Order: sequence, then structure tokens, then C-alpha cells
Amino acid sequence: MANLKAGTRPPWVGLGSAVWVQIASGNAYTFPLYSHSLKSVLGFTQSQLTMLGVANDIGENVGLLPGIACNRFPPWIVLLIGGLACFLGYGVLWLAVSRTVLYMPYWLLWLALCVATNSSAWLSTAVLVTNMRNFPVSRGTVAGILKGYSGLSAAVFTEIYSTVLRKSSSSLLMFLSFGVPILCFITMYFVRACTPASGEDTAEHGHFLFIQVASGVLGVYVLISTILDDMFHFSAEVSYVILAVMVVLLMAPLAIPVKMTIYPTRINKPGIPNPPVASSDQMLPGEGNADKTEPLLKPSESSSYLGSFREGDDESEVAMLLAVGEGAVKKKRRPKRGEDFKFSEAVIKADFWLLFLVYFVGVGSGVTVLNNLAQIGIAQGVQNTTILLSLFSFCNFLGRLGGGTVSEHFLRSRTIPRTMWMTCTQIIMLVTYLLFASAISGTLYAATALLGICYGVQFSIMIPTVSELFGLKHFGIFYNFMSLGNPLGAFLFSGLLAGYLYDSEAAKQGAGSSVCVGPNCFRLTFLVLAGLSAMGSVLSIILTKRIWPVYQMLYAGGSFRLPQTSNH
Repeated sequence: MANLKAGTRPPWVGLGSAVWVQIASGNAYTFPLYSHSLKSVLGFTQSQLTMLGVANDIGENVGLLPGIACNRFPPWIVLLIGGLACFLGYGVLWLAVSRTVLYMPYWLLWLALCVATNSSAWLSTAVLVTNMRNFPVSRGTVAGILKGYSGLSAAVFTEIYSTVLRKSSSSLLMFLSFGVPILCFITMYFVRACTPASGEDTAEHGHFLFIQVASGVLGVYVLISTILDDMFHFSAEVSYVILAVMVVLLMAPLAIPVKMTIYPTRINKPGIPNPPVASSDQMLPGEGNADKTEPLLKPSESSSYLGSFREGDDESEVAMLLAVGEGAVKKKRRPKRGEDFKFSEAVIKADFWLLFLVYFVGVGSGVTVLNNLAQIGIAQGVQNTTILLSLFSFCNFLGRLGGGTVSEHFLRSRTIPRTMWMTCTQIIMLVTYLLFASAISGTLYAATALLGICYGVQFSIMIPTVSELFGLKHFGIFYNFMSLGNPLGAFLFSGLLAGYLYDSEAAKQGAGSSVCVGPNCFRLTFLVLAGLSAMGSVLSIILTKRIWPVYQMLYAGGSFRLPQTSNH
């Protein structure tokens, strides 16, 4: 554990390195780029291909082991495991698609895809948990930036696939097998726990704004270059120039620690000593301290934090808590929302399951469309679905980045809970699914863009919300449990529903083809997803109403206040 002064360069070096890891962790989004080769080369049906898509989502989102590992091992070990999983999983897929090995059983390919995309969970958990703890008072902004780059990764991989790899599925799988592990080995040293800043700093806001603008420029650049390459078919030389510029834009966040090195600044005023700040590990005490009994609140903080304890308490309980806060009584108690929970304590809370269900509906329905985006485009007459995927990826990035930024602004200015934006986006998703179902000419690209934005918002809202309600101590486990909503939704809505209905409609069309054409291929699927979004909107409203007092306590005065850690 590095013992560093708050606000020094290493946290920003770690954040800049985390951007690259987050791009690599989006390797699961490349499934639509090589899925057609799995179907054509290996002769799979749409149902078999859809179940491989489920394996893709299961691997990407089943991350309870990475969550536990983040509390027990340093980030470099978690990154190492992720890199090895990527090498083994994608290596097996490359052997099959390139026909290096002529026959592989379906179950082995399914398992290999799970292992390959599970690297995403290890990589994402390592950098997300580390940086959320390094920047605890800006967790919404950090989550939005990191998940934004993760969402942008599909467009980055599509750019590499289209320009450098010349749309070769086997070359893409080889690139994933070797490129991602090498990147993990390079960034291991830089992604590490550092001392968090003691409070908000104006320079920090400027640094975050710079990264957000740089990521936005990168997103626009990748989208435009992909579209132009599809129109003009760039030569190999031009393609490498485009890739070089993209790499420079990806390195933009590292300009912050360089600037801080050249122009060092002091956060504290002259004559005022630097206040002692607990490290990210010290701020989140280990399990060994769980049985200790200490005063729960400092005397001067009793009144300011009392609001978080008034929910459902009668006057005698309030009096007891006042006595505890003043040190007159020492008592062990269960944590309140906003404090550090154990997993066993969180799963018995209604808010925990409400957040899970809302997230499950949002990402489960969205990933159904993503997994079948190529087939949706073909069914509606779009032959080249690369632009469709790039559009979804770019808008997914905007949703992730914008969701974190917008929710942070309104949270600090008006104490509006972040989940309010999940409500708004799920209502928009309802309308979007109806647009898809109608198959009105000219609406496919607009519907894809809207869905990409709304899908991205779900990620950037869930991550800081679960940390604010249940604390950072076991954040890795909570985050990865919530992420199970993605593969569960993919299995139910994509594997069982969309794949079955698609194959049934293709069989009706006859001609011995497994390809379905026309609006009826996915119409019933979209109507079901619209109904789910309506249910998710209602659940989100209920959750927002329940947690509003928590956010009024945490963000009173317009700035985040770390609640006292409950020793339970």
C-alpha cells in the first residue's frame, strides 16, 4: 500500500492507466464482430449462436470472485488473472475459427467464451474498485469516466477490426488473445491503491473535465473514422495513421500527471499542515475490526448525522443514539444506509433488491438488442451492420459518461437521487422498443442511438449508487453481484426468448435458410421488452422515493460527506 499525500500524482497515473484497462475490459463487446464467423464457419443455428451470446454475457458479468479477490489481493494480481483468462479463452476460439483445430465440441467453445469474457470482470473490477477508493468524494464522476471508456471500447475494437485487421474474425481473436494480456502486464504497476484526497479540490474538477472532454473527442473521432472507412475503404497506410491518432487520444488522461509533475501545486494554504488522511485501505477497515465497540459518532457530529438515523426510529431510539454519539454509551448496531455493509447485511435490505431488479430490467433488455443487433439490422434490410454497432457503442459511451456527470451535478445541486435518471431512461427505452417493433422506415438508426444512450446510463448510475447506499468496504462484491443482472437478462430475454422466436419465424419463411428477414423476426421480442421497461420504471420510482432521505443526508450542503464507519 503506497503511503502518499492526498492529491499527489500517483492516483492520476492510476486513473490514466485504468482507462486503457477499461478499454481492454470491453472485449466482450466484440462478440457481434466475429459471431457471424462462428455461425458460418462452424455451422451453428441462430439458437446456438444466441446461447453463445449468453455465454459471452455470463463470462463478462459473473464477477463475485474478482470482487472477493479485490479485498484480499493487490490490484496487480487481479489484473494478472484477467490477462491469463483472456489469453486462454480467446486462444481456444481462435483455434476453432481459424480452423487450426478442425473440430471442437460446442460445449468447449461455450466454456472458452465464458472464460475469455470473464477477463472483463477481473480487469474492470480491479480498476473500478481501486479508483473508486482513490477518489471517494468523486465516485459518480469516476464511475462515469471508467464505464464510459468501457462502453467506448466496442467502437475502438471495431476501428481496429475494420482498419488494421481488415475485418478478419480470426485476426481479431488472435489480437484479443495476445494484445489484452500484454496490456495488463504493462499497466500492473500503475493501477494501485493510493491515499484518497481529503476533500474536494477545484483543480480536481478541472482534471476530470479534461478527461471527459478527451473521451468525448475520442468517441467522435472513432465513430467518424469508422463511417468514412466504410464509405471510402482507406488504404493500409491511412488506416495506420488513424490508429496512431486514436492511441494518442487514449493517452490524453496521462497528460494530467505529466502536468502535475512539471507544475507541482500545493493543496493546503501556507502555514496550515496537511491534515492526516486515511488511506483507501485504512478508510475501509478489515473484517478483523468488526467486533470492536467504539463511539459511533464524534460529539460534534451527532446533530449533523442524526438525520440518517431517524428513519423508522421512535423517540427512545433517537435518545439512545444521541447518547451513543456523545460517547456516554457504547453499543454495537447494524449499519444504516450510507454506511459500510457486509454482503449478508445488504441482501436483506429491500433497497438492495429494488436496485438489482431495476438494473436487471435495464441492462437485460438492452443486452438482448446488442447481442442480436446484426440480425436485427439484416432483418430490417441493413446489409452492413458495422456502422450500426459503432453507433450503439458510441451512444452507449455517451450514456455512461453523461449519466455519471449529469447525476453528479443534480445530486450536488438539488440532492436528486441518481436513480431518478434510471427512471427517465427506462421510460425512453419503452418508447424505443416500440419503435423497433414498428419497424418504421428510417427509425432503426435513431432507435439504436437512443437505446445505446439509455443502456449506458444504467451502468454509470448503478455503480455509484450501490457504493453510496452500502459503502466502499465491500464494494467489489456488491458491484459484481449487481452485474449478474446482465447475463441473467441475456439468458432469459436473448437466449430463451429472442433466439427461439427468431428461429421460429425463419422456419415459417422456409427455403431451408436460418436467416430471417422482415419486421416479424423480432417484433414480439420488442413488445415483451417494452413491457419489462414499464415494470422497471415503476420499480425505479419506488426505489428513488425510498432512498431520497439518504441522499439528503450524504449530500447536504452540496458536497459529499463520508459517513462514519459503523463497527458492526
